[in-house]
Amino acid sequence: MPMQANEIKDLILETFPDAKIQIDDLRGDGDHYAAYIETSSFKGLSKVKQHQMVYKALKGKMGYDLHALALNTSEPK
Repeated sequence: MPMQANEIKDLILETFPDAKIQIDDLRGDGDHYAAYIETSSFKGLSKVKQHQMVYKALKGKMGYDLHALALNTSEPK
């Protein structure tokens, strides 16, 4: 069953409560999303590490309930 954008956002906010998050449904099918996440938790970390942290926040749903998620992560400027 596809995930809703608000479910993705809620999971990410559990781990990164200060995050500014935008979730876009790329195809309108509930399976292909893009997420834009800005949080101080990413300060000084590589993009790879930032993305790993987001995948961990999704609690195993990536690849199952959530088919595709393009990530754009950053720390506040």
